[in-house]
Amino acid sequence: MAAAGTAAGPAGPEPMPSYAQLVQRGWGSALAAARGCADCGWGLARRGLAEHAHLAPPELLLLALCALGWTALRSAATSRLFRPLAKRCRLQPRDAAKMPESAWKFLFYLGAWSYSTYLLFGTDYPFFHDPPSVFYDWKTGMAVPRDIAVAYLLQGSFYGHSIYATLYLDAWRKDSVVMLIHHVVTLVLIISSYAFRYHKVGILVLFLHDISDVQLEFTKLNVYFKSRGGSHHRLHALAADLGCLSFSLSWFWFRLYWFPLKVLYATSYCSLRSVPDIPFYFFFNALLLLLTLMNLYWFLYIVAFAAKVLTGQVRELKDVREYDTAEALSPKPSKAEKPLRNGLVKDKRF
Repeated sequence: MAAAGTAAGPAGPEPMPSYAQLVQRGWGSALAAARGCADCGWGLARRGLAEHAHLAPPELLLLALCALGWTALRSAATSRLFRPLAKRCRLQPRDAAKMPESAWKFLFYLGAWSYSTYLLFGTDYPFFHDPPSVFYDWKTGMAVPRDIAVAYLLQGSFYGHSIYATLYLDAWRKDSVVMLIHHVVTLVLIISSYAFRYHKVGILVLFLHDISDVQLEFTKLNVYFKSRGGSHHRLHALAADLGCLSFSLSWFWFRLYWFPLKVLYATSYCSLRSVPDIPFYFFFNALLLLLTLMNLYWFLYIVAFAAKVLTGQVRELKDVREYDTAEALSPKPSKAEKPLRNGLVKDKRF
């Protein structure tokens, strides 16, 4: 297996490919890698883990402790901040039950996306404008910059918390099983990309996904706050409508356009140019492809919602993933959110 990548990349950023180029070059590279792998199998995987994975037990312990910290912080914020705020604003009971979940997620994803935005645009990291650069100078066990390590710790521990939250805290929705799979895949990607020092591409993946979560939860909060205190608030209704529009557009642009053409192109094609025998090539690309398929799955909810709006079947924002009262035989109704759910379309992320 290779121990280091190329010393440097091209003189300037490589132009972003088309979908056709992604499929042609990515598929061609994968086939060539498969044909050239004479000793692929569990033996090679075990050697790859021993030679290239660098993850100390104290780092895993810190990740677990931070995940517990997120759970404790959410509980405290819900009881001392979000629920009192919902009561003070006199939200409708069904909205007051759902508001804490959206408020918690909105605050986290806003902070997480702001930080990844700073890393990509407020520092010298060229990963967004030149995605193939994530593999330039790659080395086994290379040092992870502290600012990126902080992002990994926060995101990894939050997704550890999110697995528990999906099972025991959040409202149970029609896509909750897919959401749980997403959280597991994301956590595996975060931990393994850190261990194999693919942290540069990891930051790009997080940036391209977190923005949709920010817009989703912002929109849902405005849906909850537009009818409060016995009156209708037009400002919140307008913010919800604009948030729904921007959420739908950004989902496609960030997750279905930039993500495959920047991230998948870099990992499936450019990675082999920089590091011909890059470790666990098929493992990481398979997980990233699975993430893309889940993005497409949730985009169908967005399209379904838009179709209902255009055909007049829906007159207000509603989360089409949530169970109606008539469908109350949910496999796991939320302890805190059993009333009718009324929000927007939901998403999810690496």
